[in-house]
Amino acid sequence: MPFEPFHYEVHEFTDETGWITTTIHCHGKIISENTGDVRNLVKPLIERGGHIILDFTDLQFLDSSGLGTIVSLKVSSINRGLCKLDLVNFTPRIEKLLLLTNLLELFVGQVPSHLE
Repeated sequence: MPFEPFHYEVHEFTDETGWITTTIHCHGKIISENTGDVRNLVKPLIERGGHIILDFTDLQFLDSSGLGTIVSLKVSSINRGLCKLDLVNFTPRIEKLLLLTNLLELFVGQVPSHLE
């Protein structure tokens, strides 16, 4: 089955304190050809601050360029302060990629014991 092109939906929620949570539901694949699109989508949200959630439920593929972009965005969010970037709902393939590259802990805090 061929991979579908990258596309997304964005949902925002502001709580009573003004903290903005932005969830980006990612679909298809994040590869070298579209990492600029991902960066251009997320970077302004990092500058604004708040909580950014990249939901990978329907992400089919992530190549090394896509992984590098996600890591770069995570580091930018940490350096920015007042911003939190989380990845959620990994497919088994993406979870394995993050585990093999020793990056799973960066995104989930602690590697689940069943994956160690």
